[in-house]
Amino acid sequence: MKLKAFRKFMWRALAAGVLSFLIVPFLIPFESSGTLTSAQAEPSAEFVELNGLDVRIARTEYTGDCGCTPPLIVLMHGFGASTYSWRGVSQPLAAFGDVISYDRPAFGLTERPTEWQGENPYGLEGNFLLLDDLIARYGNDRKVILVGHSAGGALAGEYARTRASSNLSLVLVDAAILTSGSNSGPFEWFFHLPQMQRLGPILVAEIASSGNALLEESYYDKSQLTQEVYDGYRLPLKIKGWEQAFYNFRIAPNENPLRDNLGHLDLPTLVMTGEHDTVVAASDAPLLNAKIKGSKLETIANSAHLPQEEQPQAFIDAIAKHWDYLNK
Repeated sequence: MKLKAFRKFMWRALAAGVLSFLIVPFLIPFESSGTLTSAQAEPSAEFVELNGLDVRIARTEYTGDCGCTPPLIVLMHGFGASTYSWRGVSQPLAAFGDVISYDRPAFGLTERPTEWQGENPYGLEGNFLLLDDLIARYGNDRKVILVGHSAGGALAGEYARTRASSNLSLVLVDAAILTSGSNSGPFEWFFHLPQMQRLGPILVAEIASSGNALLEESYYDKSQLTQEVYDGYRLPLKIKGWEQAFYNFRIAPNENPLRDNLGHLDLPTLVMTGEHDTVVAASDAPLLNAKIKGSKLETIANSAHLPQEEQPQAFIDAIAKHWDYLNK
């Protein structure tokens, strides 16, 4: 009798747990910690419609005197970053070409849709369509050099592989390709349940506190981590609805097959890493260099995951050293 009663108790407990999961998430009140619109957060920001989204961009016009049509240099930030991460190198890079950086969907100040028709704007292909539009608008059939950092490097690399063009070159900065995570798996369906759609933004809110730890790991010289830097990275968390956008990004179709297809990249590619990177191990860079035929390798001393921020002059010097190769 005791065993029978125990089993009955367990079934009731399981039923109660399932019922709670089905109902309780819809009873939990949630309000975004963000209170501002993108325009309120940074009134001077420039926005342009790309693939149906209001995308925050930052442009710096060519300052050189080549007497030619300068290339377009597109700067693509990593996870949790924005155009802010390129603040120290955009102007110096303008000596080589027109420079444009942009905030990817779910990041920075770019529009955060909760509904859409067609391709998911947070997914891999949605990002590619946005980049297609940006290049079509600003590239003018000229040379385009994609400079991708971390997750932005993985995105830039796969875009270059699938949109093969003689007009493209790559700079992969601490690119999260060999050690990138995946949001696919046998239980991925769980994260798409209506209950998880409700709970997800609440759980994502933890990023507001844990993001500082990632930023600190990304710097080798911690003295450069001023309050201004913290504020620059936390600004997007002031935008209303940022939690839902992060969750939409988490469950979007972002499976990137680049890691298994690096041998198919056939374009000028500079692989760059911070000497002390532990976010994306610095040891990944020479492996990428070996897998991408004809690529060049540069290691930026006294920097970690953000060499363009810690050592902007060394970053520019590495670009200059290989400029003829990248711009051919």
